[in-house]
Amino acid sequence: MTKNSEINPIEYTCNGKTLTFIKPLVMAIVNITPDSFYDGGKYSNIKDVLSDINEKIEQGADIIDIGAASSRPNAKIITEKEEWERLEVYLPEIRKKFPNTFISIDTFNSGVAKKSAGLGADIINDISGGNFDLKMFETIADLNLPYILMHMQGTPQTMQQNPTYSNVVSEIKNELFEKIKKLNDLNFNKLIVDVGFGFGKTQEHNYKLLKNLKEFSQYPILAGLSRKSMINNVIGTNPVTSLNGTTVLNTIALLNGASILRVHDVLEAKQAIELVEFYKNV
Repeated sequence: MTKNSEINPIEYTCNGKTLTFIKPLVMAIVNITPDSFYDGGKYSNIKDVLSDINEKIEQGADIIDIGAASSRPNAKIITEKEEWERLEVYLPEIRKKFPNTFISIDTFNSGVAKKSAGLGADIINDISGGNFDLKMFETIADLNLPYILMHMQGTPQTMQQNPTYSNVVSEIKNELFEKIKKLNDLNFNKLIVDVGFGFGKTQEHNYKLLKNLKEFSQYPILAGLSRKSMINNVIGTNPVTSLNGTTVLNTIALLNGASILRVHDVLEAKQAIELVEFYKNV
């Protein structure tokens, strides 16, 4: 495989801004959904959303990831129209108030991706890795915005019923890099990879992927571990009480090559990055 320095640029441009990966970044989760597993129904109006985003930016968030459709296990399916109706209320106001902050849109619908880009979104975060909308790769290539390519086995409704792999690390690596080749063939290379912790994986699968995260380091790696069941099932916590466990796994991810931490708790993630960077540079 090609050397990292040859295929993984240290920066991606988007909407006149430059996303750099010299140091790990914090992506803050903002779910404008009523049913997300941890913070569903958190906001009652746009003022609450803007206030929360402002606090996250002050704590050190580099990217704000906005989700309008829950992807938790067994989440209710909503239509693309419903998803966009939620987003179009918030996105223009968020973009206007925070013009210099990177805004990511968590969607697997190419139509939502295109409309969001039209309102100033900088990054598209696709949990399906192009599986749920066959127009997504072509749309992303046309938009030329950074794209988070995540692996999922099955759908949110089926992914945890009986996830099976013969070798979870090599299979997911092969699947992701087959898709990367398709995107490269469309002259697109602004890629961030996400192995999809908790999306069609058993607890053992998740920890094997975490342990072998460097296998995916040909591109910037996003680690989405925040408050997930892979923490709670080991130490007996729940989404509300799993912040310490989240920080432990975020630290392991950073040591194993993560470039972005996708989190609910920005300050703690930022502190983990600062400590790991100091440790690495001693």
